[in-house]
Order: sequence, then C-alpha cells, then structure tokens
Amino acid sequence: MRTHHLEFPDLKHLIETLEFKPEEGKIWLAEQRTVLMGLGALSSFRKEIITTLGMARAKGFFMRLGYYSGMRDADLAKKINPHASPEQAFLTGPQLHSLRGMVKVIPKALEYDLQNKHFYAEFEWIDSFEVEICRTTLGQLKEPACWMLLGYACAYSSYYSGLDIQFRELTCKGQGDPACTIVGKLANEWPDHEEFSRFFREAPLIDELYELQARIADLEQSLEYPDNLPKTLGEAPPFTSALAMIDKGANSDVTMLLIGETGTGKEVLARRVHSMSQRKEGPFVAVNCAAIPSELIESELFGVEKGAYTGAIKTRLGRFERAHGGTLFLDEVIELSPRAQAALLRVIQEGELERVGDEKTRHIDVRIVTATNENLAEAVKQGKFRSDLFYRINAYMVVIPPLRERQNDISLLAEHFRNKYEKRYKSPTLGFTDRALAALQDYEWPGNIRELENCVERGVIITEAGHFITEQNLFSTKFGIYQGESSPSQRLNQDSGQLETPVQDTDFLSSIADQLIEQAIDLEILEKVLIEKAMQKSSNNIAAAARLLGLTRPALSYRLKRSLQTSQ
Repeated sequence: MRTHHLEFPDLKHLIETLEFKPEEGKIWLAEQRTVLMGLGALSSFRKEIITTLGMARAKGFFMRLGYYSGMRDADLAKKINPHASPEQAFLTGPQLHSLRGMVKVIPKALEYDLQNKHFYAEFEWIDSFEVEICRTTLGQLKEPACWMLLGYACAYSSYYSGLDIQFRELTCKGQGDPACTIVGKLANEWPDHEEFSRFFREAPLIDELYELQARIADLEQSLEYPDNLPKTLGEAPPFTSALAMIDKGANSDVTMLLIGETGTGKEVLARRVHSMSQRKEGPFVAVNCAAIPSELIESELFGVEKGAYTGAIKTRLGRFERAHGGTLFLDEVIELSPRAQAALLRVIQEGELERVGDEKTRHIDVRIVTATNENLAEAVKQGKFRSDLFYRINAYMVVIPPLRERQNDISLLAEHFRNKYEKRYKSPTLGFTDRALAALQDYEWPGNIRELENCVERGVIITEAGHFITEQNLFSTKFGIYQGESSPSQRLNQDSGQLETPVQDTDFLSSIADQLIEQAIDLEILEKVLIEKAMQKSSNNIAAAARLLGLTRPALSYRLKRSLQTSQ
C-alpha cells in the first residue's frame, strides 16, 4: 500500500540521545561518538580524493562512507521508536539525516511491507551538503553528486528492514536538475543492481594493495617465527618491550621468570618461549601451583612410587618427567611448599629428582619457566620463599604489563576476541558501537586480558546477530562492575536549539549546604570524604569513582595525589 501524507516521528526521542560533553571533548548520539566538522574541510577532502583516485573510485569511496554511517543508524533507529508504526519508525533514518545537518528530507511515498517482502520509497532532498560542495569546489557534474547520502539510504533501508534495498538518485541539483530526488526498491528490481553493488565493495586497487601488504607481512613472520607460534597481540610499547625480552631469551635454556598480574597472558607467553626454543618438538607442560593442595604438590610435580603412601596403588610420573625434553611452566610458583621449593632447587641445579617414596635418583632434562603475580623479593624477606631458589629462577626476569598500561591494545584485543566468539557461537555482529569502545578504553581491567575476553564473549552472546555490541551488552551494571559515563552533559533543547545542562534538585542541594555551613565543615574535608565514599562504592576503581563524582579520571587522580600529599 502506498502511503501519502507521511509524518516523521517526534524529534524529541532523537534529541534525547544527543549529548554534548565539552569537558571531555566528546559529542554522543546514543552509542555513536560524533564530530562536528566544517563543510570546507570536507570539500577539500572530497576534491583531493577525486583528484587522487579519479571520479569512479571516489564515488565508490564516498558511497561506502555513507553506507557505514547508514548501517549504524539503522541499529539506532530500531531502539529509538519501538512503539511507532513501521512507516514512522523507518522514517527515523531520514530524520537522522536532517539532524546531522546533511540534508532536509521530504518523504513523498513509502510502501513498507516486510511480511510480503515489498518495499518502495520516494524522497526529495533539499539543501544537500554534497550539492553545496559541488557548487563551491567542483562545479556542475555530469552525474548525480549525492554519493554519501545515497550510500546511507541504501545501507539504512537494508539493515533496518533486513531486505536488500537499493536507491537511485534520479535527479540531482549537482548536475543541474531543479531538485534532488531518490527512489528505492528491492535490489533485484533494478536491472543494473549487480553493477551498482560494486560501489559497496572495496576498490580493486585497494584490495590488491591490502593483499600484497598481507603477503609481505606473512613472509616476514614466517621468516622470523615458527608456524606454530602462539598468537600474541599487542602494539603498546610496554608490551612490545616485554615481548622482545621474551623472544631474546627463548632460544636459550635459561630459567625464565614472568612477573605479571592475574590474566595478563603469562601462560600464552610461556608457550611462546617453548615454541621459539630448540625444545619446540618436545612437550609443554603447564602447572598452576596454586590449584594443587599443598600435601599433593610434591607427588604432582615429581611423581610417586607405588606404595609410597595409602592410595598410591601404582607408580605415577610427575609433571617434570612428563616434560622431559621440553618445557615445564610453573605458574604461581610462590605457592610451592618449603619441601617442594627444595626439590625444585635441586632440579634446577643438578637436573635430578626423586619420586615420592623412592630413593632412586633420576636425571631430568627440562627447561623451566616460572610465573607469579606477587612480589617474590618481598616473600624472601618474609621467609615465605627460599632466597637461593629465588636467585635461580630470577636469572632472566620479564615483567608483563597489565592491560591498563596497554591502552592502545584494548581495541585490538577486543576485535580479536569478537571475531573468535562470533565464529564459535555462529552469531556475527556489526562490531562495537563507539560508546562501547570508549567504555572498554575507560575501564581499568583489574582482571586484565582474561576479563576483557570474558566481557567480549558476554557481549557477543547477548547481542542479536546483525546488531552492534553496545556498552550495556558488554558490562554488567547489576553488580556495579561498570556504570558508564556520568559526567555532566549538555543536551539540545528542541524548541530553542540551544545547549542546556540538565537541572539538578537545587532545593535538596541547598538544604545540604545549609547544614554543612551551620556545622562549619571544612571544604577540603568535605571533598576528602566524598572521594573516600566514591572510592569505597567503586571498590577503589578510580575510573568508576570518577564517574560517580562527575569527574574525569585524570581530575580524580590529581585530587587523590593532592590528598595523599596533604595527609603526609
């Protein structure tokens, strides 16, 4: 059924998603981080792209740019007006076009019937920003000029409806027509739909360059590392420095000590040491010393002879013998009992061991990599760890940085885990929203890479296939793990067009202020108490406490340091 007298949904639903946060230098449109950029810069950019790539390639480039934007807006539109009629809800996309300042959209006709897989739409565009670019920098074209807008319309309609929809700009002011008009219908109803689809694929030249670049990278890696090298992702300087240390020491037999917090990937790096060593054809055996009861640790590590104790009904090899000719990784080595520490020292010094309940000495050839998340030097001072063993395993120490010191790697790792779990659960998403990526960057990750992986897995499971992973899908707010941004934001007033800061309950605040003044409470003490309470509520997570107080993380860090200096 063709729909006339089309009306846009109430704009207030969209306005409410628009947040201006000048103190943070951010503008948010729901989950999307948005940038205000002058048309002059876009004009220069468009002209340079056309000059560099040629008209046809440039058209494809800008259509894809609009396509990516429309794809994200389709996900947003589904959530903005869930109770509107199908036609009205669909018109949120054209409304977003207008809100972004790209073009004024006038709907002329819309036939929207998902059940019967039918779609037809006509729109008129007024004051297109792309037409204005043509007028100011390029002059009149010989073809329609609204490439980004057209790409947006195709992607928005397709992702919103779940149908393959294409639009054509039949008339355009950029080529001298009196108005810009577009018509959209199912892709297969256009005779040239296959040729048109090529605009939404990466240009062949770009594909070739990427393919050559990938081949070169593969060749370089195959020359430098073995094929079975464990995957280690990271570009942050603290991590690459640690990785360089590991790679330099891997090909020796030196006992290596990896120090890092829980979840930083110590076992993955230990496997890397093994894979790059001359022992790579031998076994790799990993032991978490903290997971084995103290009374069983010796028999687990060094083996047990039949009849050594009640229940030892047969001889059993220990982890050292299983690792013979290869590498043994001892995680949480600080948890070893005093007897186990003495036996480990003997293995390192003499290459010998005795099974529990046996007097026969056995020669063992094994490379040992140890790890801990605690301060071993302090444990030596406290008498919890043997000093002679510490000096032996500390021959080659590598410190693994926590994830909070690898800010540049967070998005890289998140994308890696997203791809991993999308394949596992056969549930492809459209990626992370801008706000979700910002939340990942802002969080301190006390559980490091392991916590990030669990977080992304949760996001993939919760997110419906074909949708973006949002901040809410990543983090559990029920237990206060992450509360999102809470610093003051300004919103756009629909009537005045002005930015306004939401008004807080001034009467309540005034009442509190009166009580504080009457009791002569010092301002510095008040600030200190507020900060302490916020830190308590956030389990000493600085980023979370900053959000509770409406501050940025650096601002709260400064106040905490100042408070510490004052108390001293």
